[in-house]
Amino acid sequence: MAKVRHILALSGGKDSSALAVFMKDRVPEMEYVFCDTGDELAETYEYLDKLEFFLGKKITRINSDRPFSHYLKLFRGVLPDARTRWCTRMLKIRPYEKFIGDSEVISYVGIRADEPYRTGYISTKPGVKAVYPFIEHNLRKDDVFRILEESGLGVPSYYEWRSRSGCFFCFFQQRIEWVNLLERHPDLFQKAMNYEKVDTETGERFTWVEGESLAELARPERVVAIKEQYLLRQACQKKSPALCVICKNQFSYLIPDCHDPPICLSRQ
Repeated sequence: MAKVRHILALSGGKDSSALAVFMKDRVPEMEYVFCDTGDELAETYEYLDKLEFFLGKKITRINSDRPFSHYLKLFRGVLPDARTRWCTRMLKIRPYEKFIGDSEVISYVGIRADEPYRTGYISTKPGVKAVYPFIEHNLRKDDVFRILEESGLGVPSYYEWRSRSGCFFCFFQQRIEWVNLLERHPDLFQKAMNYEKVDTETGERFTWVEGESLAELARPERVVAIKEQYLLRQACQKKSPALCVICKNQFSYLIPDCHDPPICLSRQ
């Protein structure tokens, strides 16, 4: 009978990293993997190196057979968005499922007890069973920060300027995070901007941000406006938080003409 594999897929973010710390001594045979798109932030790679040292075990880096640019051509220049998410399918899910093959696997997922609306990636392979240790132990967002602080790892440094892990061009980024990318990694901002295009036949624009190209967003007066809107939004949230219609947690306040949807505080 084949041995059951215990696998924890890391995103480079706080939740999966905290889960790796939490499970370190509970499941010594754990395999740690990271699906590397090749377009992650330098801060992500640095943090994974620190985590690998703490775990005392190699984190297997899984790469797609093809880069993002190949699939962008395949999808005729249509950038991924929250609806299609073809980048996740091609650059993360497909390589991961190839890695696990036909093995019987227990997959450890870093969804917290305060995230009842999330399911995470669920494999269609019959031999994969997902488990949720944070939910089983009633661990929440504050516990994630505590686990990482007590381990000495802290959180990845990119949390200073963005709210989530992922590729440098992640379409989930808010406008303020695009501004932060522009200021901290101008080379990556330029690379993301180069992926945008206009269909010469239809006139349709393929942009990372709805209704606005990165070239437009990078204009000095627009950058100032986005920063002002963000600060106002933060101030308003403290006074009058709204509720997320999905998970009933607090949103940051949505001010008129801010363009971005409100950010769910439990998902930051």
